[in-house]
Amino acid sequence: MTGIAAMSFAAGAMLWCGAGPAQQTRPAVEGLRRPFLRGDAAAGQEVFRFETFGNEGFWTGAVRLPQGIMDEQISPLGLLELGMHIDIESVDKKLRKKLEHQFQTDLSKKQAPLLHDPDVTIALIEANAVVGFAAKDVDGDGRVDLRNGDKMGISCAICHTVADGSVYQMPGNRGAVGKRLDGLGTWSLDIGGIIAAGLNSRAYYPNLQLELGGMTIGRAPKGIRRHSSEAEVDAYLRNKDYYPRGTFDETNDGVGNSVQNTPLFRQDLADPYGSAGEFERLQDISSASFSQNLDPTALVTPPGRKFLELRAGPHGEELADNYEAILKETGVTGYPFVHVTEHGLPPGHATSPTGRRVDAKKLADMNAYLADLPIPAGAKVDPAAAARGKQVFLAENCTDCHNVDPLEPLPYMLVDLHALWPGYLPKELLVRKPPLVPIADSPGIYDDKLVVVDASDRSAFRGIPPVFLVDLARKPFFLHDASVPTLDSLFDPGRGEQEPHPFYVEDAEERADLITFLKSLGGPGVQPPGT
Repeated sequence: MTGIAAMSFAAGAMLWCGAGPAQQTRPAVEGLRRPFLRGDAAAGQEVFRFETFGNEGFWTGAVRLPQGIMDEQISPLGLLELGMHIDIESVDKKLRKKLEHQFQTDLSKKQAPLLHDPDVTIALIEANAVVGFAAKDVDGDGRVDLRNGDKMGISCAICHTVADGSVYQMPGNRGAVGKRLDGLGTWSLDIGGIIAAGLNSRAYYPNLQLELGGMTIGRAPKGIRRHSSEAEVDAYLRNKDYYPRGTFDETNDGVGNSVQNTPLFRQDLADPYGSAGEFERLQDISSASFSQNLDPTALVTPPGRKFLELRAGPHGEELADNYEAILKETGVTGYPFVHVTEHGLPPGHATSPTGRRVDAKKLADMNAYLADLPIPAGAKVDPAAAARGKQVFLAENCTDCHNVDPLEPLPYMLVDLHALWPGYLPKELLVRKPPLVPIADSPGIYDDKLVVVDASDRSAFRGIPPVFLVDLARKPFFLHDASVPTLDSLFDPGRGEQEPHPFYVEDAEERADLITFLKSLGGPGVQPPGT
């Protein structure tokens, strides 16, 4: 570790990480873990893979995503280009045999006509074979027919499951066909492109980079406005400089702050949850994901408006007014769509941001499934190089914030942004009612996820929790904002002392050994594809 970066980190580590001797193998922690709620893991698998809690009303009735897929004539190869994954085991045997054969050809329309056929795409969605798309028989006639009244929603699996590529892996960080591997981060996924395929992508307004109060925050130079057209919204969503592949804008705050899709293994070891550590309990982030992020229409209910007012004051009110007008203008009715079992709860809290919660039993069941998912195996590497790399990891005090053993619980802590980013120069934009800290933004994108959403509503500070150091050989980017392309770049001092996570290894051979060690880290689970 070098120069200012090392000094800055040392100061932050003493305050937040409990820095200890160079050879410690686990970080100190700042707080106590919260009880982990467990239900039935077998039932939780079904929840994780296929449960929507009714969000098919939003994705079919508001965004009109399946209609857009049909309108654009997206083929199975088009799904893979969007980074989606196909579960071959869910496909009808007759069709499966044909697809498996055609994926072994040159993929031309002549040799593989089914792979270019948009009707096959719809058949795959209706069979629940497209991972993360959950088709529902809403008319109760015993079959799913998306062209005649049935609907499609989105499940957790869309961002946290891949196919193993045993049938086909599209080159270039794209989708795959094979058996499901639940828990792996779906870093191939073009979520912006998927939303843009909807006929009414404007319905996802709160989760876009907006212009509010004459300001915009995010990767794009201009924000989406109240009267931005469908074409303008689609152009933003499809621009990978603004909405990178493998990331998802998970906050309804009008900030363009998509963050990397995370792995979901051994979630009993992983609290606090969220890329800002804003959730103490897994069931809370899961409930908020379904009751808000996968159906943001809850934001224009009275408690949803209260949530936005508490979080962003007049900007929150402007967001809600604009969104309600857009929904009316685009003919969206009958919202909010997600079915909740608890309502009338205090809005603005992590347990019930918009005053609503989905079914507690299903959340507990999914907790159990995600707790049981084993950490994937590490990459096969040179053991001697990995052993040397472990010594670099220890000598550079990486254990101030990270575990050596990936099977140990993650430290229950947040690392302050000033410790993680020497160049962090936040400008206060809006004072909020305590315990919320003021809304503040720094030049650069690393803090954008935390401008509005942070852990201060639970009386914690603005910071980032440590993450699992697993499945690193497969990753196409690093840091929560996906801003660093390789591990070598991450640890190369040439990146600059003022950059986020500026903890560097000057010697190139030691850096290579450290990277080998990190890629080797894993557990008893599956071998990720390509490693």
